[in-house]
Amino acid sequence: MSFEQALMAWSATDAGEKVTLTHAICLDDFVPRAVALPDMPGCPARPVLVPPRDVPRRSLASAEGLAALLHAVAHIEFNAINIALDAALRFAHMPARYYQEWLGVAKEEATHFSLLAAHLKAQYGMQYGDLPAHGSLWEMAQRTKNDVTARMALVPRVLEARGLDVTPGIAKKLKQAGDARAAQILGVILKDEIGHVAIGNAWFLFCCNARGTTTIDTFNTMRERFNAPDIKLPLNMAARRAAGFTEAELEALVR
Repeated sequence: MSFEQALMAWSATDAGEKVTLTHAICLDDFVPRAVALPDMPGCPARPVLVPPRDVPRRSLASAEGLAALLHAVAHIEFNAINIALDAALRFAHMPARYYQEWLGVAKEEATHFSLLAAHLKAQYGMQYGDLPAHGSLWEMAQRTKNDVTARMALVPRVLEARGLDVTPGIAKKLKQAGDARAAQILGVILKDEIGHVAIGNAWFLFCCNARGTTTIDTFNTMRERFNAPDIKLPLNMAARRAAGFTEAELEALVR
């Protein structure tokens, strides 16, 4: 039954319905199946998706700028729901704990999205979807749809780990701008995202061990093969260590 629940959540096109369906998934009886998923999960008609360079930039000195920043973060968290569900639905033949952990991640991402959407509405009178957004986060999930090792290498360890690096600075700016509640929400997100990246790291190591390869060599191969974005410095070393990156891996990223 929980496979059908996860598939319904993945397919839902209404953001609120996706959140509700995700929270309803039972973690204990998930039985993976080899299914042909569509390329795209269910998404609402809004926000309108545009290239990253076309997303409007606004000053954080204005309420409009703060709202735009939080809307962008909410969009990331919405995508993260779909990506976590996709990790559970798309890859069969993994250990049972793999599915329980990624479905658990999906539930936490749904909570993050709900917190941000509620704050956007209460503080700024804005609904999720009122501003354009970009779809680059899902693009990497799409590129790695046929390779669980690549998915674990490049989504949690590159795209989501980027959040570990930038979230503290964003939270500080929000607090300085007078939005203490938004900064508090980002603190919750950062704490949970360390755990999410740790799950990605653990399953990436599992996949590398199954292949008989090292994490550093495999990661570099996957980055090149799937055209992953560059790693931007500086890194949040403390958060990345807490998420399971080894010292050798961190040194390789910095180089």
